[in-house]
Amino acid sequence: MSTSDKSEAFYKKLKTQLQDTALWPSEYLYKFIVITDASKIKKLSNLFDNQGAVITTKESKNGKYTSVSINVKMKNPDAVIAKYKEVAKKIEDVISL
Repeated sequence: MSTSDKSEAFYKKLKTQLQDTALWPSEYLYKFIVITDASKIKKLSNLFDNQGAVITTKESKNGKYTSVSINVKMKNPDAVIAKYKEVAKKIEDVISL
């Protein structure tokens, strides 16, 4: 199974879970880990700009990585997944949790 096949299977499963567990529109909590780099964190924050997102960051103990939590109201599961894909496409070496 290729990486893109695994990704699509993951997103399909996520969509089903989101449809089954929330009434939409709904608040959604994104969690990402990036290498501690102010420009990467700013770029990630900018992807959620003007959406009323509440963004918190926390550096790892050694300061090498930063976790970024973004709580934002999304209109449906497709919008949640589209945002994950946008982040993966635009920000290098991001880990989505």
